[in-house]
Amino acid sequence: MPTLRTWVFSAFAAIAILHAADITTGGGGRDWPAYGGNPAGTRYSPLKQINRSNVARLTLAWTYDTADGPGASQTQPIVVDGVLYGLTPKHKVIALEGATGKELWRFDPETAGRGPNRSVVYWSSGTDRRIFSALNSFVYALNAVTGKPIPGFGKDGRIDLREGLGRDPSRMSIMLTSPGIIYKDLLIVGGRTPEALPAPPGDVRAYDVRTGMLRWSFHTIPHPGEFGYETWPKDAWTYSGSANNWAGMAVDEKRGIVFVPTGSAATDFYGADRIGDDLFANCLIALNAETGERLWHFQAVKHDLWDRDFPSPPALVTVKRDGKTVDAVAQTTKQGWVYLFDRTNGKPLFPIEYRKYPGSSLPGEVTAETQPLPTRPASFARQVLTEDMLTNRTPEAHQWALGRFRELRSEGQFVPFSVGRETVIFPGFDGGAEWGGSAFDPETGLLFVNANDVPWTSSMAEIQGGASGQQLYLTNCANCHGDDRSGAPPQIPGLVDIGSKRNAQQLATVIRQGAGRMPGFPSLRQPDLNALVQYIMSGENKELSTNDAAVNAPRYRFTGYHKFLDPDGYPAAAPPWGTLNALNLNTGEYAWKIPLGEYPELAQKGIKDTGTENYGGPIVTAGGIVFIAATNFDRKFRAFDRQTGKLLWETTLPFAGNATPATYAVGGRQFVVIYATGGKGKPSDPTGGVYVAFALPGQTR
Repeated sequence: MPTLRTWVFSAFAAIAILHAADITTGGGGRDWPAYGGNPAGTRYSPLKQINRSNVARLTLAWTYDTADGPGASQTQPIVVDGVLYGLTPKHKVIALEGATGKELWRFDPETAGRGPNRSVVYWSSGTDRRIFSALNSFVYALNAVTGKPIPGFGKDGRIDLREGLGRDPSRMSIMLTSPGIIYKDLLIVGGRTPEALPAPPGDVRAYDVRTGMLRWSFHTIPHPGEFGYETWPKDAWTYSGSANNWAGMAVDEKRGIVFVPTGSAATDFYGADRIGDDLFANCLIALNAETGERLWHFQAVKHDLWDRDFPSPPALVTVKRDGKTVDAVAQTTKQGWVYLFDRTNGKPLFPIEYRKYPGSSLPGEVTAETQPLPTRPASFARQVLTEDMLTNRTPEAHQWALGRFRELRSEGQFVPFSVGRETVIFPGFDGGAEWGGSAFDPETGLLFVNANDVPWTSSMAEIQGGASGQQLYLTNCANCHGDDRSGAPPQIPGLVDIGSKRNAQQLATVIRQGAGRMPGFPSLRQPDLNALVQYIMSGENKELSTNDAAVNAPRYRFTGYHKFLDPDGYPAAAPPWGTLNALNLNTGEYAWKIPLGEYPELAQKGIKDTGTENYGGPIVTAGGIVFIAATNFDRKFRAFDRQTGKLLWETTLPFAGNATPATYAVGGRQFVVIYATGGKGKPSDPTGGVYVAFALPGQTR
């Protein structure tokens, strides 16, 4: 017999259906039921109550403060039957009334999660309604009405992603930063893995939504006899790792195809132990969603040495070719390109050229001779940094940038890193396109994608012989936190004064389990861990005996992620430092391109429209609006005309909205919601966790 709470939920949903029908095209699309808006990942809504003529009147409808401490979980909420489901900074799951922001329930697993956790997953069959949510290495199945774990799923309502990979689970680190996707009664997931060895393989796996039983696995590092095995050393499947899907997926429900973009293989920047093209790293893979069988694939970076992951979920689009419509898949890249393929067979819809690039100077490394780049559309981020592109913000900044630039190697894409001289990566390690994804408007054929346009630099260094706390740090930690432990705040914190914030035991726990965007290192043996903690805390370099020394260390290491910034902390390249782009996928031409974001202190001095780094993506609606927050420093949430790029509305959020918004309708009223957390701007900028929803005034249930 249904409970009173179930009846209230059902009645509320019925009222919403009756009243919202008149504000959509075709009467559908009131919800935002999946990460990316729908299984196709188009981030499009047919809602049109908010449109170009009235968006300037948007007003605050409600806010919900998660009150769960600082954090940057980057969550795009989902909305089903008028109920919003989201996450807190520490990865608790919440259910809110979509009309008011009132909390309906909160699931607290009593274990804190940290770092990115971009959404949850909804599935239903009859009265069985479930929310799937990740916390550290676990995926929980929750009752969507009560928020309680479902005992029959896995063990006590959860599954452990470390299991079933053919490696020792206690030595593995794998988490979900972006959620899985549903196909019928399957939950299909990837996972975030460490970017240096040891790391688990990036298997794509499908679980039964009712029981948690593993139904199929696709090996992204092929086993003997599997397609692509010959593109690796013969035993690589036993020791190599990653080639993982961390960015999310899209599914063609009609055809039963799941589209899976993957990242680079470990170790990111030195591949002497993985000589070959390394399928299926850096690929877009089309799999039979029912069985996991490979249908087709495209590898965008062969033998990746630059961490050029596919950074976002693909978008399943329909385009026009030769007077016919073609169902296609669009995939954006960190390099600033869009690849477009026929969904059914992987045929490129714009020509792709395989171009030659220089080889590596590092002993033992063998680079791929060619790499593929599309001929259209043109890249949405700059490709080569030259002297005439350096900052002119002030004469002093320009002279500094010029002197520094002449010390660097800047020759464009796919130039291998070398020892002793830093190489420019442009766009930087964070893109170009990032995890926020692109939005596709089926009415105009426009794809909207935001991009970073900031150069970074780095190099390689030879790892010295012997084993010590310092060598362990340089091998495992310096690629992010820097040789001098200074980090790259705020994304990557410095460790120089870590002793004032954590004791040795707390630091050891973070190293073992991971925190924020940092994966865990559970495979470190206790002598290694003790020496590493001692070095990080005090700088004291403890030598390890031969028996205690770390094994299988690579010969060369990456020296770290370095933004090319001027002495005042602004990008050393000329603006724009971030853009929003509208590409016509029918023609391959740009409809418009504008700077996205400002530095408030520069704007006050008259230096406006510079664009800034931006994290989180756009959505587009039938009302003709592109909504996006994303900008790091100005905390703005903006609405643009989809046809022209004209700014129609903006507001300031309590924290930067480094997430992708969502839109939905309840009781005849359209809402737009963004999760504001901060965490990507200046180290002094505040962080939090507040859901902020907007609607037109005067609209009621």
